[in-house]
Amino acid sequence: MNWLLLFEIVYIIIVLLVSLRVVYDTRSSVKALAYILFIVFVPFIGIIFYFSFGVNYRKRKLYSKKIVHDEQLRQEIRSRMFSYSDKVFNSGGIGETHHNLAEFVRRSASSPLTSNNAVKLLLNGEEKFPEVLKALEAAQHHIHIEYYIYEDDTTGNSIADVLIKKAREGIEVRFMYDAFGSNSLQRNFIQKLETAGVQTAPFYEIKLLAFANRLNYRNHRKIIVIDGTTSFIGGINISDKYRNDGVGKSELFWRDTHLMLNGPATAFLQYLFLCDWNFASQNSLIYDEIYFPPPTLKKEIGKEIVQLVPSGPDSDLPVILYSLLEVIGAAKNKILITSPYFIPGESLMDTLVIAAQGGLKVQIIVPGISDSKMVNAAARSYYTELLKYGVEVFLYNKGFVHAKTMVVDDNLAIVGSANMDYRSFDLNFEVNALIYGKEIAGQLESAFLKDLEECSQIDVTTWLNRPTYVRLWEKVVRLLSPFL
Repeated sequence: MNWLLLFEIVYIIIVLLVSLRVVYDTRSSVKALAYILFIVFVPFIGIIFYFSFGVNYRKRKLYSKKIVHDEQLRQEIRSRMFSYSDKVFNSGGIGETHHNLAEFVRRSASSPLTSNNAVKLLLNGEEKFPEVLKALEAAQHHIHIEYYIYEDDTTGNSIADVLIKKAREGIEVRFMYDAFGSNSLQRNFIQKLETAGVQTAPFYEIKLLAFANRLNYRNHRKIIVIDGTTSFIGGINISDKYRNDGVGKSELFWRDTHLMLNGPATAFLQYLFLCDWNFASQNSLIYDEIYFPPPTLKKEIGKEIVQLVPSGPDSDLPVILYSLLEVIGAAKNKILITSPYFIPGESLMDTLVIAAQGGLKVQIIVPGISDSKMVNAAARSYYTELLKYGVEVFLYNKGFVHAKTMVVDDNLAIVGSANMDYRSFDLNFEVNALIYGKEIAGQLESAFLKDLEECSQIDVTTWLNRPTYVRLWEKVVRLLSPFL
């Protein structure tokens, strides 16, 4: 009995200490209370759950940008980029509407505003992958690839073949894949790349599932950088299922969006790759000017003004979430959103409702066919409030819509890897592209309107009259939304 009493006392002390840590470390009082109740009423499991999923690793700086090998050179390149960025700001190309947005991203993410970029909108894998193969074939110095999902299938092997070929030609090739998202990659696939001279690195390799934070914090980015000038960014992973041209065996139509960039904007994607590579790899990449061609306002590759928005456990703020709040709050006429996983949270919900109630057209395309019933149920719990206050919600029925895009008014387009959910805003490493101007915004709006033809609009009255048990189930699942 004495041992049992001693055990109970020790456990109570542990519960108190963990609860104090929750209060100190958790920004949201509602979330802190939920964790404490879980810890108190679900012995042992509650504590394990908190340390697996609840610890604020952004605040604790678990991840660091280990890229500094030549601090003087880094500062020179950074100074050059921001001097160039100041000139872009002063040119007035983004207008007053989005000035606060651009300045916020520059200050919070150290991401420069860049001009003279050529931007190509790529719809679905059948448009993306031919462009990728062509750009890889043209590489002269280096190829950097970073993907959440990379599969050993027809598409994955066609790209791997080019990587092997270029590595044998003496081109530097670095291949980074998320250890969880790309867990289907076998060792023989990686060995095939390494034998040819490709450097590989799994991002945050999962060695023990007991360390569930490794499972929780993933690299969701999809980045290709070629020679520091050409790059790709967006929502399309490397897999047969992302294309609709008969390659592979997928019968589900997959609707997605990606970008091809040529110009100074690529430099910041290069910087992100270096950060991630030097965190994940044993072979650190030395910060070298060869990876960062000097930007210039005189050399006009294209006419687009582009700014990259990164976010992740290595950033002080949830920059992508805050950038979206600023974008929506500054909108004048319309907001067109496409998101496969729509679990926005209170702040984003409030901003969308305010916009709709202020007379703006707010339209959202979400999956009618989802790859996750739990996520879909949680997302549907948010539709009720949105519909009540004037937001139009459309279900995409042709297949699965996986694009993560936004068009604001006629002069801002957003394409990236971040979903509108807690995981993308607070846990994963993500990156979005902001394109300031009418050309790409117009193209993306045309794609949105074409997608609407494959959608059914949710009728407000019918939706509000659904059975109580359905709405209750959605609200229950919504409680789990931070972990979906």
